[in-house]
Amino acid sequence: MKLLVVSDSHGSKSEIKELAEKYDGEVNAMIHCGDSELSADDAALTPYLAVRGNCDMDARLPEDLIERVDGETILVTHGHLYGIKMSLMKLRYKAEESGAKFVFFGHSHTLGAEIAGGTLFLNPGSILLPRGRQERTYALVDASDHSIKVQFLTHEHELVEEQEFSV
Repeated sequence: MKLLVVSDSHGSKSEIKELAEKYDGEVNAMIHCGDSELSADDAALTPYLAVRGNCDMDARLPEDLIERVDGETILVTHGHLYGIKMSLMKLRYKAEESGAKFVFFGHSHTLGAEIAGGTLFLNPGSILLPRGRQERTYALVDASDHSIKVQFLTHEHELVEEQEFSV
């Protein structure tokens, strides 16, 4: 399973449109973790499994998505409703409740990935307004039966960081 994960584009359509075009046919799903500031039916957002962030006004975007992709359960949320800037504990409980093996969230504009309880928790950073670093980032997740590879890339598709997890 290969996934594109992006977040916090804050009204900028060009970045997410370009990513969707670049990875069309190469990934099993494209995920937007909120604060797109676009309407649910905006053409730039429609290729994505997208959720509503604290800056999104369109109530048609769900606060959480639980989806099956390539046989795996994924949970997508923005993170503000789970207090992710303080702790991932509430999000861990939601992941356990939903049976998610992959959890994708944004909100903090800070990239990061970790495995907790056999579940990948990933924040792709921000494709527009990063915090804690200068690179505007997104993530690619490549998962097999026994490993998960996460690549964080800049908006210019240059590798920033790579992590590999055994599961």
